[in-house]
Amino acid sequence: MRQIFLDTETTGLYHAQGHRVIEVAAVEVLNRRFTKQHFHYYLNPDREIDQGAQEVHGISLEFLQDKPRFADIAQDLIAFIADSELIMHNAPFDVGFLNCEFGLIEQPPVERIVAKVTDTLKIAKEMRPGQRNSLDALCRHFGIDNSRRTLHGALLDAELLADVYMAMTRGQDSLMMELDKPHKSNAGINPQSTQPLLIALANLAEITAHEEYLAALAKSGDCVWQSLSLSSEN
Repeated sequence: MRQIFLDTETTGLYHAQGHRVIEVAAVEVLNRRFTKQHFHYYLNPDREIDQGAQEVHGISLEFLQDKPRFADIAQDLIAFIADSELIMHNAPFDVGFLNCEFGLIEQPPVERIVAKVTDTLKIAKEMRPGQRNSLDALCRHFGIDNSRRTLHGALLDAELLADVYMAMTRGQDSLMMELDKPHKSNAGINPQSTQPLLIALANLAEITAHEEYLAALAKSGDCVWQSLSLSSEN
């Protein structure tokens, strides 16, 4: 299954208050490797941006004036994420905003577009209970270089999230790879390709030493080997 790592930036924290998506980015991963496919747009929200939000992502309304609106790129976004495992950090936030945007243009919600939604924040909290699990904190924990992340940006954050996810799931992936490998058995061995068994026979000195050892045992009491030998002769 294709994995799509997605992130958004918005005009504020709550879509229920009319806030909108102003940046959406997604990167594609196949077999735990980045492909060259990615999706990235800045969007004109047709509304003001909260000061607190702008301090986080640094995107100004002036910068967005000539950018497309969400409705203009919606079909391309749907095509890019369709039938994938969609992976996000704090997925309810991004899914909530995307579903709000899709609802405004009468498009289906994310859950009906993709095959699966995965929340890396939930995974991180289960792995590291009681610890900070922001994207920056996880990058530090897993040794991922996030020095370019001076501000939040959807494309860079999606790429960093993919690196974090692969670090978090490395053990699970190795296990699944082992389970997928065919188990070795003798069923496919060609007998003609195997080496013949080597049979080493005792020499005269070894036979004599063995008989002397049994004689010594016989002097000390009942010798099991001698009894078995005599019974077999009778």
